[in-house]
Amino acid sequence: MGGPGDPPEGTPEGGPGGAEDEYRSVVFDESFVRAARLQEFSAQERMADHTPAVRRRPPLHRGLTRQLLILAVLIAVAFGTAIYMGVRHPYGSPQARRSAEPLRMSVIPLAPQGRVPGSTDAESLYAHSPAAEFEVGAAGIPLPATRSTAHFSDSQVTSALSSARNYLVRSSLDPDVLAGRQVRSARSLIDADQLDQFDQSFDRPAADGRHSATGWVVRLDPSRARLADDRIRVQGTLQATETDSATLEVSADTIFVYALRPSGAAADAPVSLFTVRRRLTFRFDRDNLRVGQLQLAGSYAQAGPLSCSEDATSYLRPLLFGQTARTGAPAGTNPFATDSAASLCGTLSTDAQPTG
Repeated sequence: MGGPGDPPEGTPEGGPGGAEDEYRSVVFDESFVRAARLQEFSAQERMADHTPAVRRRPPLHRGLTRQLLILAVLIAVAFGTAIYMGVRHPYGSPQARRSAEPLRMSVIPLAPQGRVPGSTDAESLYAHSPAAEFEVGAAGIPLPATRSTAHFSDSQVTSALSSARNYLVRSSLDPDVLAGRQVRSARSLIDADQLDQFDQSFDRPAADGRHSATGWVVRLDPSRARLADDRIRVQGTLQATETDSATLEVSADTIFVYALRPSGAAADAPVSLFTVRRRLTFRFDRDNLRVGQLQLAGSYAQAGPLSCSEDATSYLRPLLFGQTARTGAPAGTNPFATDSAASLCGTLSTDAQPTG
């Protein structure tokens, strides 16, 4: 039986308060109404004859869809630009790295004509020699003006020149290297593929054109001579060229002039000059440029005054003030040995020595 306020027959099915009011929880908010695909005409619009009660609304274009479309276009443009720049990049794509070739080297002793001249004052000796106008130390190896090549940027060319110059300084001007105390400073710049050859040249030097310690560095016999002046005179040039799309080559032609005294001699002992001209060829691939290392491809040195008969594979053994070259032929050369290098010797011109 119904309650006091209910109709006699009970609550109509589907009416308010009915047990099956399935729409009670539905909320028709403004966003729901705006999203409806059917829209009822207004009363004024329905006054026209044969006007349907509702009309179909066009689908809404949501902002998210437009944003996705714009994002897709931007991605496509960026992807196309990346492909274009990769094809057009002036320095090409990385290539497979080639192993560094073994260094070929030669050291030519220059024997003096007569006695080695000298003086008690290194500055005076330099002033009366061809090295009078040379710079001191690394200042004598200036970096040339650089520009990019077909496949290497200006900064890469500069890096190659700087590494070559750094090697010349470490291998020819470092007092510890000159005295034979260490070679780490020069070794740290050598490409990993050449380290075995480098190490063997110092552990087991040989006159085979590949394993002379003096082909890698300037190394004076510490039992014979020492520096009398650490202001070493230097004059050198560097030149960079591109040999192929993966390789830069730097050529160095440098003259080093050292003032020497006999080992163990007094500080006022006579001084003589010792000259080494080094012509080195360096090669760089992109890995070398990235890590600051180099490949030494060729080493040609002339050094004097030296005796032609002295072994110059481990150390250079300079002739000092008042000394003369030993008589006798240079070290023997075996033409049947495939790993033997020709033993060469030259004469040190008097024009290359101090005067007065």
